[in-house]
Amino acid sequence: MQRHPAAAAVRRRLTSPVVLLSALLVIALVAWLSFPYVRDWLAGSGCDAPAPVEIAAAPDIAPVLAEVARTLPERAGPGCVRVTVTSADSAGTAEALARGAGGPDVWVPESSLWLPRARDLGAWDVPESGQPVASSPVVLALADDAADQLGWPGQAPTWSQVLGAASVGLSDPGRDPVAVAALLGVKELTVGTADPSATLTAGLRKLTTHVVAGPEELFPRQDGKPSFSAFPASERAVITHNAASGENKFVAVYPGVPVPSLDYPFVLLPKASEAARAGAEGLLRELLQPGAAQAFAAAGFRSPEGQVLGVRPRDGRTNTASLPVRPPAQDATDAILQVWAGVNLSARVQVLLDVSGSMSAVGPGTTQSRMQLTVQAATQGMGLFKPTTELGLWLFSTELDGDKDYRELLPMRTIEQQLATGGLDRLRDVRPKPGGATGLYDSVLAAYQSALRNWQPGKINMVVVLTDGRNEDRESIGAQRLLAELGELHDPRKPLPVIGIGIGPDIDPSELRAISAVTGGQVFTTEDPTKISDVFYQALGQIVCRPPGCRQ
Repeated sequence: MQRHPAAAAVRRRLTSPVVLLSALLVIALVAWLSFPYVRDWLAGSGCDAPAPVEIAAAPDIAPVLAEVARTLPERAGPGCVRVTVTSADSAGTAEALARGAGGPDVWVPESSLWLPRARDLGAWDVPESGQPVASSPVVLALADDAADQLGWPGQAPTWSQVLGAASVGLSDPGRDPVAVAALLGVKELTVGTADPSATLTAGLRKLTTHVVAGPEELFPRQDGKPSFSAFPASERAVITHNAASGENKFVAVYPGVPVPSLDYPFVLLPKASEAARAGAEGLLRELLQPGAAQAFAAAGFRSPEGQVLGVRPRDGRTNTASLPVRPPAQDATDAILQVWAGVNLSARVQVLLDVSGSMSAVGPGTTQSRMQLTVQAATQGMGLFKPTTELGLWLFSTELDGDKDYRELLPMRTIEQQLATGGLDRLRDVRPKPGGATGLYDSVLAAYQSALRNWQPGKINMVVVLTDGRNEDRESIGAQRLLAELGELHDPRKPLPVIGIGIGPDIDPSELRAISAVTGGQVFTTEDPTKISDVFYQALGQIVCRPPGCRQ
C-alpha cells in the first residue's frame, strides 16, 4: 500500500531530536508542577514525621479517648499529627503543670474543679474552662445489704438516710473532685434546716471517721468484703464495678439536691504547637460526634448534656433523668473545703526547727538540752493530728546550706509515711550547729513561700516555727522587709498562718507576734524550756480544734 506523503512528513518531524527533547521537557515540567499534589495525595493516610499531640487524661476516661484517637487518620486537619493519650492522675498533672516541666498539649481531668486548682498551684496559663466531652453524676455507692435495710428496691434511699445510717467512707477532698462534690451535696442538704451551720458540721463530722487517700481504696478488691457500707463515687464507677464484680454490688443513690457532676473538660493548653492544636481540635470534633458517643456510653459515661446513651445494665440502678450540674464558683468550693479542714482536723504543716548553737543549752532542773526537749515535744505533739496530716520539716540556723540559713530535713509527707520511712527517727537525731546563730527572717520567708506554693485545699495549712532566740543574721532581709513581703503574700482565700513557739529566756515575743499577726497566726512562749511540751500541746490544740468541734 502506498503511504501518504504528508503522513510521512509528520512522522519525520515527531522523530526529530529537537521535537523529542521538547516533549521530554514538557513532561518533566508537568511532573514537577504536579509533585506537591501527588505527595499530598499519597500522604492522605499518613506522613513521614507526624507532629505529636500529647493528651494527659484522667484514668477512667483515658481508654475511651485513646480508642477514638485510634480511629483518626494521622493527618487530622492542617499539618501532620499523631495523637497519644496517657492515663494520668489529675492531681499529679496539676502539680506538674504548676512546676512548668513540659507537660501535655491537652488535659482532660475528671472535673473542671481541677482548672482553678492548677492555677492556684502556679500554672497561671491553664484556661479557665474546657469543652466537656462526657459526664457522670456523683452518687453515694451503697452496698447491697445496706440498701436492703433501707427499703431497696421497693423504695429508693436518700442521701440523708444513707449518711445517717451507713458507715460512710470518703477519699481525700484535696485530691478527689468526687469527694468535693459530696461535701457540697451535704451542704445543700442543710438548706432550710433550723441551724444550717451546726447541721453542716454534724454532717461533715460523720464523713471524717473513714477518710482514705484515694477513691481506689473505697471499692472492695477481688470480691472482698466492702470496707465501707457507702461512699461517694461517680455513677460510671458504680456501673463499671457492678459489671465486673460477681459479688458485693452497689446501688447508686442519687442526691436529690444539686451536686456537681464530673464533666471531663477537654482543655487545650497554651504550649501546644500549631500542628498539635489543629490535631487536637480535629480529635475534639470527633469526640463530639455520635460515633464517639457510643464509645463513651459503652464505658459507662453519659453525654456532656447528661443523656444516657446505649445499653446499660438492667438492674434499675441508673437514673436517666439526672442532668449534669456544673461546678460552682471557686469561692464556694474554697469555702466548703475550709469548713471541712476545720472539722476533719487534718493539716499540712511546714515546720521550721531552730538548730542554732544556743539550742544545746541545758534547761534548768533537767539534764536535757533545749533541743532534746523541743524534739521530744514535737514528736509527741504530732499525735494530735490525723495520720493523713502532711508534715515537712526544715532546720534553720545560719549558713546551713551554703549561704542559706535553712535546709530540708524531712520532705512533705503524711505522718503515716514519715513513720513508715523513719522520718521521725531522723528528727530525733537532730543536733544543734556549734556556733550557729539564729537566721530567723530569711528562713521564715522561704518556708512561707514554699508552703504557699504547695497550699492544699481541704487541710489546715500552716507554718510552725520552733525557736529559742531572735534573729541574729545581720545579712538577712530585715524585719521590715520580712513583714512587708509576708503581707503581700498573705491571701485570705488561702489561709496560711505562721504559728510561733518560743522557748527560753532569749526569745523576743514581740518579734514572733509581729510575724504571726501579719499572717493571721498565733504565738505561744515560755521562758522555761522544760515547759515546752505544755506550750506545744496548747498551741496545736488551738490550731487543730475549731469550734464547735472543741466543745463536742
